[in-house]
Amino acid sequence: MNNWHTQTLGQALDSLRSGADGLSSDEAKSRLAEYGANVLPEAKSESIIVTFLHQFQSPLIYLLLAAAAAVLFIGETADAAIIFAVLLFNAIVGTVQEGRAQNSLRALRHLVHTSATVLRDGSEAILPDSELVPGDILILDEGARVPADARVIQSRGLKVDESSLTGESLPVHKTEHPARHENTPIAERHGMVFMGTNVVAGTGRAVVVSTGSATEIGGIAEKIATIDTEVPLKADIRHLSRIIIVIVAFVSAIIFMLGLWEGAGFRQMFATIVSLAVSVVPAGLPIVITIVLATGVARMSKRNVLVKKLQAVEALGQARIIAVDKTGTITRNELAVQRVWTGGAYFDVGGSGYEPKGLISHDGVAVDAANSPDVLLCGKIAALCSNARPVRSEESGKWRVAGDPTEAAMFVFGQKAGFHRDTIEGSEPLVAELPFDYVLRYHAVMHGTDAHRTLYVAGAPEGILERSTHIMREGKRHELHKEDREELERVFTHMSEKGLRVVAGALHDGAAHTLQPDTVHSLTFAGFLGLQDTLRAEVHDAEKRAEDAGIKVVMITGDHMITARAVAKDAGIFEDGDRVLSGKEIDGLTDEGLAAALHDVSVFARVTPEHKLRIITAYKKRGQIIAMTGDGVNDAPSLVAADLGVAMGITGTEVAKEAADLVLLDDNFGSIVAAVEEGRSIYKTVQKVILYLFSTSAGEVLAITGSLLLGLPLLLLPVQIIWLNFVTDGFLDVSLAMEPKEKGLLSSVFKRPRKYLVNSLMVTRMMLMAATMAAGALGLYAAYYVAIDPAKAGTVALTVLAVFQWLNAWNCRSESASIFRMNPLSNKYLLGATAIVVFLQILTVYLPPLQNLLHTTALAAGDWGVIVLVATSIVWVEEIRKALYRLRTSA
Repeated sequence: MNNWHTQTLGQALDSLRSGADGLSSDEAKSRLAEYGANVLPEAKSESIIVTFLHQFQSPLIYLLLAAAAAVLFIGETADAAIIFAVLLFNAIVGTVQEGRAQNSLRALRHLVHTSATVLRDGSEAILPDSELVPGDILILDEGARVPADARVIQSRGLKVDESSLTGESLPVHKTEHPARHENTPIAERHGMVFMGTNVVAGTGRAVVVSTGSATEIGGIAEKIATIDTEVPLKADIRHLSRIIIVIVAFVSAIIFMLGLWEGAGFRQMFATIVSLAVSVVPAGLPIVITIVLATGVARMSKRNVLVKKLQAVEALGQARIIAVDKTGTITRNELAVQRVWTGGAYFDVGGSGYEPKGLISHDGVAVDAANSPDVLLCGKIAALCSNARPVRSEESGKWRVAGDPTEAAMFVFGQKAGFHRDTIEGSEPLVAELPFDYVLRYHAVMHGTDAHRTLYVAGAPEGILERSTHIMREGKRHELHKEDREELERVFTHMSEKGLRVVAGALHDGAAHTLQPDTVHSLTFAGFLGLQDTLRAEVHDAEKRAEDAGIKVVMITGDHMITARAVAKDAGIFEDGDRVLSGKEIDGLTDEGLAAALHDVSVFARVTPEHKLRIITAYKKRGQIIAMTGDGVNDAPSLVAADLGVAMGITGTEVAKEAADLVLLDDNFGSIVAAVEEGRSIYKTVQKVILYLFSTSAGEVLAITGSLLLGLPLLLLPVQIIWLNFVTDGFLDVSLAMEPKEKGLLSSVFKRPRKYLVNSLMVTRMMLMAATMAAGALGLYAAYYVAIDPAKAGTVALTVLAVFQWLNAWNCRSESASIFRMNPLSNKYLLGATAIVVFLQILTVYLPPLQNLLHTTALAAGDWGVIVLVATSIVWVEEIRKALYRLRTSA
């Protein structure tokens, strides 16, 4: 790619074989064939079949498919059908949810076919954006969208909003002058305009240098395709699956050899270890995870959060870093006058964004502008020196600006001070005007009549101070002395250091009858207006909740360091002891050095998309799960690279929405913290189900192994193992997945293991539960087989394990709370599932067809009494552990 930003106009036109009159139609047609249409390549959407097949891309699913095939091989057709049915249902739920998300996203896209005004054959022509080619001359007017990357060849006060590309919140003045250096950041290439940005003021012309994927946006789109990332839950399941495979292989080999040693038949032992393998493999886990995630997604949709991928919402619960884009995420991207200095005093201006309402106060006390001549004058100058207008959409209620955002903010301040330009002009008509110019750096208007005219000026403080000879105090004009100038310079510096964009206002009463740049002098200084992008109302609360949840919020922006620090401090992100890291400083660090420097950094300023990628990668190297929010094209690569990308649904660009995992439909930053809570709830619920499934499976394995070691017949037959695993467990684990959210999930004490989804406490609980179940089942089995009634031994063993599982599901609801203190009606699904499995177990014992299938026999009331008494031991063991746990954690 040529360095178009460093080329002079002549060099650029010569390189493109173009001229001031543009291209001929024939040449444009030839170039369209050579360069292709000016469109960004769209990612091909997945068909429903591909989305369905993707649901099977999990080692756990592969393991279950292998188990089903093995079960089918030994002739257990019904059991294999159950496994296949579970996997099919899981895939259907995942496909439906992801399909809904994609449909919602398509509905969000505003597929507007835009057009551009160009010079063709020496005349103006309006063409679809897609037909533009390098060498075309663009005619840029206020409100136009820039359709391609282009080199500016003429600028008349041309200002472009590039926030979606660079993150720079303020419009950029464009000139014909080339940049001096090849490595000049995009945000500082004042001689270039870029595809997807918007003209907010002035007019100009530019020659197209790049179209389609060759543009800056196109480069970002291509970069997205090369980034590979993985949702943490998916990685956790993969790690867990590997552990399960090792355990299954080891346990199966031991039991198989033990069985053959004890004289069991080869076919019987093969069927046993296949059934055990199916038991150890948590067959219910995929469907439970899908149900848990789908339930979380449904809850998030009520909070206006669109989840594109089921596993994405759980990832946010694991996040330790949330990197937020300033413009559009922390701020509303609506400039407002927030502070005024006039008459030797500071005044605060309330209100939000472009809403023309807000109190003006001094030292916390409301001030009536009508009783403050200095504030009144500043309001009048602001109103008259503004050609921009904020307009509110009747449909969305959102504000958009017609014109320069700075002047729109001045216009709103004028209204808050009691002035409206149209009203003033009724008594003081506009006589002449000098619009804001990049060279002059001020906007001057002359109002009045032939008898008396007044010049009002607003612009860059340096230029206004240079042209001022007097200062206004308490409505009276005083000469501007040296010490006054020094004070004004101190005030200007102080306001700038607070991150405010400062505009100065002045006037000349009784001005000359003509308005030219050389007649703008001998001004009377009125005051400074301090402008800043308005913080979103929910930011303070959301940041505090994130901090309480043990999550560090960092801000990433293309803005200057002073502005970035001030906004971050106002939002509560930047605190004493924190550092601001600039893009230039990042360039000077190695990847390892950057990762080491992150511990005390809370703000990244003047960064490019490349810097954002490096920041994301550096946090990952530190082992921290990171979520990234953004709305601009420049945010897209980092949204893809982050563990979880979150885009804004209203202000977000389509590129950002495509790249993200979650979309905030109402742009409410506070919804991110709500999603964190939801993600943590999902994680805790998945842990509960894993604990339940693994403890019961381990109990079965220990009981069967024990029966072989004692020289007894197999404690459970293959078909009985399948029954416990898919019927009894199947109802209980799904109902456990519907467990309501725990309290305190947004507490900083929330911890998660790095992988496997299993922590040391869970392992302890599994061992206790499995040992209790195995001892109880094996003890009863041996007692019945040896001394009581051998014919009932197998049925007693099956039933006591089933009762153990019923009670253990209730144990797993909490790691610390006693089941006797938990409201049983808080999870009605578990209550209903327990009733169902109790009924089904009774049928297996007394219904002849199920007796024949599961090799059971009828039990007497006394048998049931012994079974229930033994099975309740799992409750008392876990209650004792919980009591000790509560004592230890409260100490």
